Amino acid sequence: MSAFVVLLLVALFVVLGMVVDGGSALAAHQSAVDEAEQAARAGAGSLSVDALRAGSLQLDPQAAIASAEAFTVAAGHPGAVTVSGGVVTVSIHYRVATSVLGIVGIGALPVSATASAVDIGGVVRGSPWPGA
Repeated sequence: MSAFVVLLLVALFVVLGMVVDGGSALAAHQSAVDEAEQAARAGAGSLSVDALRAGSLQLDPQAAIASAEAFTVAAGHPGAVTVSGGVVTVSIHYRVATSVLGIVGIGALPVSATASAVDIGGVVRGSPWPGA
């Protein structure tokens, strides 16, 4: 077998690995984005009961962090959660194993996503939606 054929086969495996494992990494990234968004929404829904009783809409930071972290753990990818100014931000980082690129020494690809959410009160008067 000539050197050209060997190099061509190696290049073919690398391209195959990029297609198969790259597609897998893209799908994992979209899942991570979905998980981060849902966890941020779960955290943003943790309102302060005392503030609600007083008639205001205010986030309970500790409950928001606990809710968002619980969601990421339940989803299988624990993440970091921060609350600042009523905005819940969730970051998820993990690695996804490769199938084909492992042949050339790349055993895993990094996946990360960050999303933020805030709870809003809604419109009481002047809503543009009929029946609201």
